[in-house]
Amino acid sequence: MEYSINELSKIAKVSTRTLRYYHEIDLLKPKRINSSGYRIYGEGEVDKLQQILFYKSMGFKLEEIKNIVNSSSFDIMTALNNHKKELIKRREEIDSLIENVEKTISYKKGEIKMSNKEKFEAFKKDLINQNEEKYGDEIREKYGYSQVSSSNDKIMGLSEEEFKNFQALENQIIEKLKVAMEEDDPYGKIAQEACELHKKWLGYSWNFYTKEAHRNLGQMYVYDERFKKYYDDKKKGMAEFFRDALDIYTK
Repeated sequence: MEYSINELSKIAKVSTRTLRYYHEIDLLKPKRINSSGYRIYGEGEVDKLQQILFYKSMGFKLEEIKNIVNSSSFDIMTALNNHKKELIKRREEIDSLIENVEKTISYKKGEIKMSNKEKFEAFKKDLINQNEEKYGDEIREKYGYSQVSSSNDKIMGLSEEEFKNFQALENQIIEKLKVAMEEDDPYGKIAQEACELHKKWLGYSWNFYTKEAHRNLGQMYVYDERFKKYYDDKKKGMAEFFRDALDIYTK
């Protein structure tokens, strides 16, 4: 069966502009161009587009996806099985979050009792759930699904003492930044100490660390309005000051 670009656009729920762009960068070429100059796609292209969109949802960049799906060693069945494993893992994470919310609701209603350990585990899950709702899509797009999933797993593995240190560090960073902003010097000792604390804070949730990833996070604090508001609510201009300090720290 063959599809016009408009038909494929409706089936895949992507714009025709996106499909044209994929063609321009040799990511997804049409099966043929008809006599009228219109792009025509076949079943093979539909399958390939499915893989492209899945990798994209996991945070892969288009150039990376292009290298994967256009590789001579690319195997569709292996890719599908890997996708299935990732989707099952996502489902398990969502089911776990739903179970936690239901359990917390029952606890708040007085229908069940929860031990301190259960309360602590529920608190961590609630924190992850809030972060997913607020920033999940943006973080996955920047760092990829597997990295975010690993980060959530690491947070869930924190002991109560480690979690308290994790939260305390966040407050220390803010206080350091407030003092550093009074000096108005992102190169200054206090500003750079805040960046060092931030690196330590990331270590509680990140399973990896690179200067580039740290620097990109600082940029996200400015470009994403929700992150920007979080810091600027602490002190006006903090997001941009922190971004500048991190840029210096990571270089």
